[in-house]
Amino acid sequence: MRVSSTQYFTTVNNALQDNNAAIQYVTEQISSGYRIQKPSDDPVGSVRVSRLAREDAALTQYKDNISALSTRLSYNETTLQNMTDDMLQARDTLVWAANGSNLSADLNAMASTLVSLRDAMFFSSNTKDQEGRYLFSGTLTSTAAISYDSTAAVGSRYTFTGNTNLQNVVIGNGITQAANVHVAEMAQLLNTLDTAIAAMQSPTADPNNPATQADLTAGLDAMDTAINTFSLKIADLGDAQNLLQTLDDSHTNMSLSNKQATTLLNNLDYGEASIRLNGYTAALQATQKSYVKVNALSLFNLL
Repeated sequence: MRVSSTQYFTTVNNALQDNNAAIQYVTEQISSGYRIQKPSDDPVGSVRVSRLAREDAALTQYKDNISALSTRLSYNETTLQNMTDDMLQARDTLVWAANGSNLSADLNAMASTLVSLRDAMFFSSNTKDQEGRYLFSGTLTSTAAISYDSTAAVGSRYTFTGNTNLQNVVIGNGITQAANVHVAEMAQLLNTLDTAIAAMQSPTADPNNPATQADLTAGLDAMDTAINTFSLKIADLGDAQNLLQTLDDSHTNMSLSNKQATTLLNNLDYGEASIRLNGYTAALQATQKSYVKVNALSLFNLL
């Protein structure tokens, strides 16, 4: 059978292009370190690698959320603890004030201490974060948690102006954690304490007066209730931070597992790739040499 020069050239050219494409493909694999360069290389493996990448991206986002949330909860806990410390000091002062041996001057002096503690608790209730948002206003982060109306009657000048809604943050697949706590109870505490302070500031204040004693007792009761309530809030924040740490460790382990699975699925076997590269290179060189020799032949050489 006679093979024309055009047919032979076309066949050799196709062989050269195929070998060059194969060499380029293996070179790209070696350069990237990945076995799968396009989905058609391994459809099933490509889908699994893509799924693992999506899972790892989600885990990274969960971990970022946990980091930011942990900082926020820690700040909340510290602020609530400061408020609770002020409550404990105010309670001690009220217990001291309720002692029937105190004089009016003594109660007046104690009232000054309670005023400072009341104002400190009011200020702490309206704490803002680094972005200027109120921590304890629920989802009304641009509104102060506790507002003060100096024109209102004593015992009703403090009002909770936030809400009790939660700011939920996604920290896992189907898992959320509230990033905030509210201080709705603080308004009632401040009003009750305000009433006790007003009674103690009277020039004729007398701890043995039934009305004064009732105000002091109400202040103590409100303080005990608030201390218990805020202590539970602090405990809940501690539990939440423990949960966050556990989840963060779990996400880290899962991410490591995904990376290992991706390595098994997609990482290139450099030894095997080198063998293929050498084979394609040898085939290319052989094709080139054969073409040169055949192209140099002529029928006149046989005459």
